[in-house]
Amino acid sequence: MENNLTYTRNGDYLIPDLKLSEQTEKPLGKYGRMRKAYLKEHRPILYNQLLMSEKLYPHLLEIDETANSRLEQMMPRLAESAGATEALKARDPMVWVGLMNTCKAQAEEILLAELINS
Repeated sequence: MENNLTYTRNGDYLIPDLKLSEQTEKPLGKYGRMRKAYLKEHRPILYNQLLMSEKLYPHLLEIDETANSRLEQMMPRLAESAGATEALKARDPMVWVGLMNTCKAQAEEILLAELINS
């Protein structure tokens, strides 16, 4: 078996010179961080496989972007079905805010079930 690694001597030890490939430094959003926590806690083998193959960060970015776009698509439909209209917003802002918060909670519950915790 041929070994293509280079080593650095540190005292009596040979330490392999390992480097990660370059990846973008875009920060993870809320849903990417939630997915990471889920994988780490409930799916540690998959988490380690993704981490070791350097596919974890791209996976988390994809989940985050998908969740945000799905949230943007769902919110208007949920708000419309709940009756959170601009007329209600002008007439009774507190009721409108309550309805919008309920819609966001419903949308996030769907995202958790379909994207984050799957």
